[in-house]
Amino acid sequence: MNGLAFFDTNVLVYADDTSSPEKRERAIGLFAEHLRRGTAVVSLQVLQEYFAAATRKLGLAPEMAQRKVEILARGRVVRFDAGDVIAAIELHRLTQISFWDALIVHAARLAGAVVLYTEDLQPGALLGGVRVVNPFLG
Repeated sequence: MNGLAFFDTNVLVYADDTSSPEKRERAIGLFAEHLRRGTAVVSLQVLQEYFAAATRKLGLAPEMAQRKVEILARGRVVRFDAGDVIAAIELHRLTQISFWDALIVHAARLAGAVVLYTEDLQPGALLGGVRVVNPFLG
């Protein structure tokens, strides 16, 4: 667990998903460890998507979801400007990943993360210099 680790929304949502206890335990433990080490990274996009998914898909009360966003924001938070959106569009064009995934990969790259924890991209892929890891495999 050396270096910065970027957490995609899908991994963080599992931390509150009682229907998947193994994934829940893994997501909580992984984020907590990186937060403790000061190596946890998210983006504003992840914070927004987390709140929407937690309240809509998991049925969390908005107050509880807000508290969770406050905890997630204790890590490093990547903020974008217009040039970053253009860089993500370029990444999307070059790699054929979705634009939204390209924003996530670009945010991880911008933060200097060595790993991107996600279920949405090919495990083991190297995108923008960031290694994709599905923390629920193996």
